[in-house]
Amino acid sequence: MRSQSAVEFLTTYGWAFIILMIVLLALFETGFFNPGTYSAQQCVLTSGFGCLNFFLYSNGLLYVNLQQSLSAPINITALGCNSNAIIANMQAPYNPPSNQIFLPIGANYTFTIQCYSGSSTVIGNSTFSGALAVNYTNDLTHLPSTAVGKLTAKPT
Repeated sequence: MRSQSAVEFLTTYGWAFIILMIVLLALFETGFFNPGTYSAQQCVLTSGFGCLNFFLYSNGLLYVNLQQSLSAPINITALGCNSNAIIANMQAPYNPPSNQIFLPIGANYTFTIQCYSGSSTVIGNSTFSGALAVNYTNDLTHLPSTAVGKLTAKPT
């Protein structure tokens, strides 16, 4: 009688253990235990600029709709996106003949720029975290400035 009780005990708990392992394996495969799956996407620039909308492709192309709310109109002269702490590979917006984008106070514009993960343009499918820089010139004072912010995005 004791051995029958022990066999029933082991069988019941064996099946429960197998089911638990299958559930844990399924959760692991779906990325449930990966914190990168749940990281919030953010695009935060210095005061005077806002990211209205943005998305990043796995090939490194970033589409970002920037709004400027500075006290004067500006000309955006270059943008850069890099995972390193320093901004390199600044890109002038395509707008011949000046390759600048004029933004009056409160206006927005959608830019397409290449983001770099180190020296590579391919971001892959992991969450990208880096810096976004906007070079601009104040249209009234003609003084150049740079706004730098943080970008965290999951490529699509």
